[in-house]
Amino acid sequence: MKYEKAPEIQAMIEVLVKKLNFAHVKTEYVHCIRSFDAKTRAIARIWGMPKLFSEVAGLEPHYIIEVNSRRFDRLSSREQIKTLIHELMHIPKTFSGALLSHKGRYHRINEREVEKILRNLEG
Repeated sequence: MKYEKAPEIQAMIEVLVKKLNFAHVKTEYVHCIRSFDAKTRAIARIWGMPKLFSEVAGLEPHYIIEVNSRRFDRLSSREQIKTLIHELMHIPKTFSGALLSHKGRYHRINEREVEKILRNLEG
């Protein structure tokens, strides 16, 4: 599989983080890539860095947001934004390198919640 940095996705993430007031997301530690020839059905994925890396190597937690070029690039701009919001929602308030699941005790990451956030953004 081939990857390349996606500066245009990075710019979208930076704008979204500000507009959504996701102050816990340190955009300097969020990296965006575009994958080609991915064998996944996913439109996008987020990768966290296990706590072990930060504890042993002394690295700050990092996240990688991967967009699947074949699927993501075909989406309307609104759907791309929804996809990126969905991925950002997986980052916990602690910015620890961990990822939140789709369904937790105090949160849900699904179409309905993403749509609610987007509607508030569109105001």
